[in-house]
Amino acid sequence: MAGQSFNGEVESFINRWSGGEGGQERANYALFLSELCDVLQVARPKPASAAHERNDYVFERAVKSHSYGETSKRGRIDLYKRGCFILEAKQTRVKEPSVQASGQCDLFDVEDPTRPNHSKGWDVVMTNARKQAEGYARKLPDDHPYPPFILTCDVGRLIEVFADFSETGRHYSPFPDPNSFRVRLEDLRDDTVRTRLAMIWRDPLKLDPSRQSAKVTRDIAARLANVSQALEDRGHEAGGVALFLMRCLFTMFVEDVGSGVDRNT
Repeated sequence: MAGQSFNGEVESFINRWSGGEGGQERANYALFLSELCDVLQVARPKPASAAHERNDYVFERAVKSHSYGETSKRGRIDLYKRGCFILEAKQTRVKEPSVQASGQCDLFDVEDPTRPNHSKGWDVVMTNARKQAEGYARKLPDDHPYPPFILTCDVGRLIEVFADFSETGRHYSPFPDPNSFRVRLEDLRDDTVRTRLAMIWRDPLKLDPSRQSAKVTRDIAARLANVSQALEDRGHEAGGVALFLMRCLFTMFVEDVGSGVDRNT
């Protein structure tokens, strides 16, 4: 029953925000993201403090350039969580069918991005949002690491996810891949999608593929060590055990990458 009740909350969230005209970013983004936190079952952002160094998880996190010659440039991150992500929100307005293309890109009156043939104007809006978020990452205080994730949000429609686990802030790329880095409202029905988004809030580095590979490697090494010890305890000669384990590793490698041999010939 609890699961059915929560699924109902997800549906309610999707229905509440789907199909709106849009175009009211500043009025809607904080409410949308707060309710999204409920859907992801993560804590909502905290109240902001006048002392900016305490604002590790807030809306409208103030930043300023600390590079020489840029001290006057300031900005505000729509939603920031230290060590996790920077989120930049937009809310595009769905273009009415009667509106004719003028040859110029209206950044606030673009076609519905949920349609396969959405306009280039929408792409421009979201690309600019990403660039803006990357700029904010460079303005974070020196004791704040580059966040592993940048999120761009078209309020009420979708979230784009970009990751850079290098801690340099220079290689943000679509995550988990270019085919599925956009999370639309209806995608939130998928438990896997919600879990992945929630991990960005809770423990984003666990999503780093290299760390997952390292953990698997350590697990395999530990298991092989146990096998080796068990075989030697049974009286098998150490050299023979080592050769056997090497063959096991080679077999697993071939299974993983393929041997290049056509087994039908």
